[in-house]
Amino acid sequence: MKYFECAFCQQQIFFDDTHCRHCHHPIGYSAQEKNMLTFAPLGLNHWQVLNPDTLASFFKPCQNYTQHQVCNWVLAHDSNKTYCASCELTHVLPNLNQPENLLYWKRLEQAKRRFLYLAQRMNMMPRPKKHDDDRYGLRFAFLIPQQGEMVITGHANGLITLNAIEADVVYRETTRVNMGENYRTLLGHFRHESGHYYLDVIQYLHPEFIEEFRQYFGDERQDYAKALEHHYHFGAPEDWQDHFISTYATAHPWEDWAETWAHYLHMMETLETAYYAGLKVQGNGTTLASLNFEECPIGGKDFEHILQNWVTLTFNLNALNRSMGLDDAYPFQLSNTVKDKLRFIHKHVLAKAFGHSV
Repeated sequence: MKYFECAFCQQQIFFDDTHCRHCHHPIGYSAQEKNMLTFAPLGLNHWQVLNPDTLASFFKPCQNYTQHQVCNWVLAHDSNKTYCASCELTHVLPNLNQPENLLYWKRLEQAKRRFLYLAQRMNMMPRPKKHDDDRYGLRFAFLIPQQGEMVITGHANGLITLNAIEADVVYRETTRVNMGENYRTLLGHFRHESGHYYLDVIQYLHPEFIEEFRQYFGDERQDYAKALEHHYHFGAPEDWQDHFISTYATAHPWEDWAETWAHYLHMMETLETAYYAGLKVQGNGTTLASLNFEECPIGGKDFEHILQNWVTLTFNLNALNRSMGLDDAYPFQLSNTVKDKLRFIHKHVLAKAFGHSV
């Protein structure tokens, strides 16, 4: 993620903040401006921007900030919309009469906004789904399980459903341990399920894509329900790390794609953060390569250099975590097969989102 600063006091601000922690001016993200902005309030829904060279001079907070304080995105003051570009994608909410559901919803929206930030940076910002048969739009449903009923997190026809209980840290960590996973986050859910959505859109727009897809991920026409049943009954093969990014990726080509896609998004945002932070690592010339940036990784043309930077960055992230007595920040291994899958994704992102050929 890019680094942002307050336009009033020039202190660093964070993407999730609603006020500058130094000067206390209201701040918020504008999808139109693609930037965090600082404001001088003229009224409840009338804020004057303090940043120079913006497309609009006056903004208003998203209604979900005004009513519930769960959003920090803004809209141009003269917009006829009341919800921001993120909140208008949310189609179903949990029952807000339950106090804990408001907290869960806030955490879900926070993770969704971070996912959307990267989607916008990659020129793949989804638009709201206009109707059930809309092939290109996207909706989110955040559901709480009711007695005797389960909520299955998943994607179908442009609707991403998330079990809102996943926003409970204890529940999510317990589930992670019970399922033998080494990583489980709300942001990871959004990025994984978005992989299914984008695969559907790419297949529809570019039918020729699927033949090359099968060379890397396998034949997606195999029975999905039977494949999942087999996975949950027998687990992943012993040599799964030689071919897949996670055990769940072994279940079916669709899940292999979604897991690898989510991993690619993790790489892009983390490396972009390092890029804008100006991070550098001097390698030892043998076992540890140097970390240096010749271009922003998002849309970057030299994917081999991106991969090299990723290996060096994650090694050092893990070393820093261990110095604090924490588990590895990056508990994954990239086999050559997985790297080829990431190369495939990057090639098509460059071609279809940035118009670059490789």
